[in-house]
Amino acid sequence: QVQLVESGGRLVQAGGSLRLSCAASGGTFSSFAMAWFRQAPGKEREFVAAISWSGGSTFHADSVKGRFTISRDNAKKMVYLQMNSLKPEDTAVYYCAGDQGPVTSRSRLYDYWGQGTQVTVSS
Repeated sequence: QVQLVESGGRLVQAGGSLRLSCAASGGTFSSFAMAWFRQAPGKEREFVAAISWSGGSTFHADSVKGRFTISRDNAKKMVYLQMNSLKPEDTAVYYCAGDQGPVTSRSRLYDYWGQGTQVTVSS
C-alpha cells in the first residue's frame, strides 16, 4: 500500500511563491507516475501537473503553465510542485496522486491520493 503525504501549503500574497512537497512511502515509488490536482471550494477537482516515473516527461495545465513546475526525486521518494507568480484563483486544496499506470491528467486513473494541503493566495 502506498501512502502519500502533502506539505507546504499556507497563506501567501499574490505574486508570491510556494513549493509543495509530497512524501511517498510503501510501494515502488520509482515506477509510479505522479501528479498534482487541486480543488477549490464549490468546484470540481482539476488537473495541475503530472510527471512520468523517470521524470523525463512532464505535463502542466494551461492555467499554470509557465508558473508552476512539477519535479520528483526518486531517491527521496518525493514529488514537488514549485508555484511561482501565484494568483488568488490558485487558492485550493492541492492533492498529490500516484499510479503505476502511464502518466495522465485524468484523476480517475490515479489509485493513490494524499489528504491534501491548503494553499490560500490573498490579493
